[in-house]
Amino acid sequence: MVFHSPKYLPGMLIAGSLIFMSPLPAQEAEPAATPANLQGIWRAQMPAGDYLVNLSAITSLSQHEYLVEGAGKVSEVNIATQGSAIARFYFLEPALPQAPGGVGQSAVDLMKEKAGEAVGRAGGADLWTKVVKSYPVATHAHTIEYRVSNKETLSRLFKSAERAWTLGKGETFKP
Repeated sequence: MVFHSPKYLPGMLIAGSLIFMSPLPAQEAEPAATPANLQGIWRAQMPAGDYLVNLSAITSLSQHEYLVEGAGKVSEVNIATQGSAIARFYFLEPALPQAPGGVGQSAVDLMKEKAGEAVGRAGGADLWTKVVKSYPVATHAHTIEYRVSNKETLSRLFKSAERAWTLGKGETFKP
């Protein structure tokens, strides 16, 4: 068989054309985080880490407040699932002194302001977004905890999780 023979030329031209006209396999890019690929998933992208949960695994969602003796008021959102873990997002309002009858309140307020400045200078600007635990006293087995910086963020987080759960549509929450 001789390939330079004119009788094989039309077949070789057709075969060559098909090779060059066929599409080349492309590399698939990693999909972007869009609602389409979060279908059925609620995600919280928190400063301290991410939390993802399958909406069908959620068994309850709660938002409440309580007082901690000597520490202040805690506002929190809990997400319970069919598994053994519970997600806890909270805001802690420290128990801050109030001047009796308002007398000397400006001095108390000045002390609060200076304490806040000291935390900032010490590199603790994100202190209010970090969970603090005292091991082994305050270990919460099966609890995934995130601390938020204010009550408004906590309220938006609850509404986001509630909307995703009740509508069955994936969503991403960012503070």
